[in-house]
Amino acid sequence: MTSSTQKNTPTTAALITLSLIPLMMVLGNSMIIPALPLIEKSLDISSFQVSLLITLFSIPAGIVIPVTGILADRIGRKKVIFVSLLIYGLGGLLAGISAFWNNGSYPFLLGARILQGIGAAGTSPIAMVLISDLYQKEERSKVLGINEASNAFGKVLSPILGSLLMLITWYTMFFVFPLLCIPVAIALWKVIKEPSAKQDPIPLKQYGTDIRKIFQRQGKWLIIAFLAGAITLLTLFGVLFYLSDTLEKSHHIAGVKKGFILAIPLSSLCIVSYWAGSHVKNKTSQMKKFILIGLGIMAVFSAILPWVSQIILLISVSFCLGIGAGLILPCLNTLITSAIGMQERGIITSLYGSVRFFGVAFGPPIFERLSSQPFLLYYGLTALFILIGIGAAVFIHRPQRLRGKDGRSRLLIRKKKFQPSS
Repeated sequence: MTSSTQKNTPTTAALITLSLIPLMMVLGNSMIIPALPLIEKSLDISSFQVSLLITLFSIPAGIVIPVTGILADRIGRKKVIFVSLLIYGLGGLLAGISAFWNNGSYPFLLGARILQGIGAAGTSPIAMVLISDLYQKEERSKVLGINEASNAFGKVLSPILGSLLMLITWYTMFFVFPLLCIPVAIALWKVIKEPSAKQDPIPLKQYGTDIRKIFQRQGKWLIIAFLAGAITLLTLFGVLFYLSDTLEKSHHIAGVKKGFILAIPLSSLCIVSYWAGSHVKNKTSQMKKFILIGLGIMAVFSAILPWVSQIILLISVSFCLGIGAGLILPCLNTLITSAIGMQERGIITSLYGSVRFFGVAFGPPIFERLSSQPFLLYYGLTALFILIGIGAAVFIHRPQRLRGKDGRSRLLIRKKKFQPSS
């Protein structure tokens, strides 16, 4: 699939709209975390049951993301994001209504959270694909960096906003989702001009063949990139879960104050993501350098964590982990979206999005389960970062997209220096 030539750079309004989409998605989990103890008490449920409000948002999203990727390749990115935002907002509305259903219905709330997760699947991952369609070369790297920074800013804002809304009542935050999603969906429809396709979508059965060929030719670096994204987010959110738990149980810090403290390490992720996206200039050598430095930072500070007990040091280490993640994630986004032809970009980027979601989903429970064995946990993560770093140093390359006789994108890793793809 090829696109019509873009004569004009997307407007500032388009950039703002695209940046709001990942922020919306992040609010889905992060904003309700401060309210979980109150929800547990209000609905008279167990700690495990309340944790499912997070898990059963993230896992359905991770499962559905590849489906939204295929739909985005076939019917258009904008349509998928638009409908997904509406589903996402509807899930939030139903979650809020659950508080009034029979004086508070946990099953109703859980079902609404599953619906929200399904809606989330078609938001940020597909927005990343749409950015790659709309922007070229250096602009693409910069906008993907802004996109990742917006994702990180959502993580910074969420615990603070959730804590403030919780002062009204625990279910107030759920009504915020439709109030935010509907304006963003309308703006998306009005200001984004999606490139038109010149070819018909490939047959559904062809996806499997094309994906298999992509991984046969580039599987080594793609697998390394997928693992790097997943382990980075698993570690970051696991450490934030540990920090949140330590603040409340050991230091009796809760509410808005805890929200502001949790925002400190996430602010480094936000700032560095924007900086990295603005400086890589779509050069593979620069992106690879940033990824390796980021993996090194994650490895070093993961190894330090078992020895950290003072709260100031724990916040500082978390801040440094945010720096490492900020170097890694925007570069991975650019590499993956730029390397894949437009026809398969949706499904491949969505597979990457699924892996990221699972990293976020499983980080807190893994850290909770292994909290009594910190050396095993953190040195295991250190070893993983070192192994992934070695794999990144050896295998990460930028492929050149070639055109076959049928006009579809085909991928080939060049042995010599390669040119950035558009």
